[in-house]
Amino acid sequence: MPKPDPTEHDLYVSPLVTRNASRRMSSIFGPTHRIKTWRRLWIALAESQKKLGLDISTRQIQQLKKAADTIDFIAAARYEKDLRHDVMAHLHAFADGAPAAKPILHLGATSAYIVDNADLIIMRDALILIRDWLVNAIDRLAKFAKKYKSLPTLGFTHYQPAQLTTVGKRASLWCYDFVRDLEEIQYRIDTLPFRGVKGTTGTQASFVELFQGNTAKIDRLDASVAKAFDFKSTEPVTGQTCTRKVDAQAVSSLAQIAASVHKFANDIRLLANLKEIEEPFEAKQVGSSAMAYKRNPMRCERATGLARFVISLSTSPLQTAAEQWLERSLDDSSNKRLVIPESFLAAEGMLKIVTNVAEGLVVYPKVIAARIDAELPFMATENIIMAGVNAGGDRQDLHEAVRHHSHEAGRQVKEYGNPNDLLARLSSDPLFANVDIRSTLNPKQYTGRAAEQVDNFLTQCITPIRRKHRKSLGMKADLHV
Repeated sequence: MPKPDPTEHDLYVSPLVTRNASRRMSSIFGPTHRIKTWRRLWIALAESQKKLGLDISTRQIQQLKKAADTIDFIAAARYEKDLRHDVMAHLHAFADGAPAAKPILHLGATSAYIVDNADLIIMRDALILIRDWLVNAIDRLAKFAKKYKSLPTLGFTHYQPAQLTTVGKRASLWCYDFVRDLEEIQYRIDTLPFRGVKGTTGTQASFVELFQGNTAKIDRLDASVAKAFDFKSTEPVTGQTCTRKVDAQAVSSLAQIAASVHKFANDIRLLANLKEIEEPFEAKQVGSSAMAYKRNPMRCERATGLARFVISLSTSPLQTAAEQWLERSLDDSSNKRLVIPESFLAAEGMLKIVTNVAEGLVVYPKVIAARIDAELPFMATENIIMAGVNAGGDRQDLHEAVRHHSHEAGRQVKEYGNPNDLLARLSSDPLFANVDIRSTLNPKQYTGRAAEQVDNFLTQCITPIRRKHRKSLGMKADLHV
């Protein structure tokens, strides 16, 4: 009895595709897009060579263009089984569909012309999509920051109660990290160089032969192919491949985003424990299979895990760049096939989560206010002392009274679990008889310029981003599961 063909449930499929990244990002790194990009590069090379006087006919170019989108992956697999060379396998499969062009296909080129240039095109496409998700995450967090710019909340340093800030000001800190990431990604997009047409070891020797020593034509060929793919420049020098530091820089930029995601997601997880802010929780969502009451921050936990993965991947391209021997070695290929796509797929997945969470964050002002009430009496003691001085008291006597009462109130809280009774203790102390203690306890007195800082941040940083990237706004961050 014949063995059934594997179904989609028989083989491992990366959860980055099934659970995290969008179809668009997955398709950018998919085989169809990659091979179509290879074919566009072969066509661009032939067209540029024809314009520069090589004996290439219009019929040959037309056949290549007609066959470009019809990829016979089965035929390519057969070729690769024999040739053990993926580029040559697809070259032969392409030539099968454009037989007249077979003699001039890949003329003077090396595999790196196809693979490296295609990888750069694909990487740029992926960077643009990452940029667009960053813009949307920034936009959602900025809206949240504006809405809650004046809502006082207890600040924490060392995860210990500190001075007050506002919910919106805290959100502006998350947002600003992503603004810096956006600047980094835009820089990578703007400065990403094309490998260009460089030959087998980067010397362009094969093109010197093709153009009979006319180096001006070789330079024009290099620029022409780059222009066909909208690259502003080509690498000034290469070995057989372009420097693998390009990959390292791109993945390092994604790791920077991962650090921002990790910080944001962890903060939300901490605040969820405090019951101050939570990620969205759907009506039928289950927090725990055993503890039905739980509302676990699973989206932020997933984002944290993806961020950790991207950060860990950032070292691999650096090792690859360091390991390239002389003009090149092939230990980069198998590594790149894993690290580059998965870095981008995971980065997009975590940014989708950030965008989704930021859009649906739930704030509990009464819980926030209760925590302020528990801690504010301690923070207000300096203002209470100053009010006592203004009422005619001795500063040193007032300070000693506050020190004594605050330590005793703290002991009641820590040792016996009692409420903070510092205000009651101060109110009953004759030294503070002429002090309106309650007037010193408006939380907004203790948030400094937080609300103003949010407004300034939105004006200076967010408005220009929204204006520049308005066409990218409004992306919907649907999560797969």
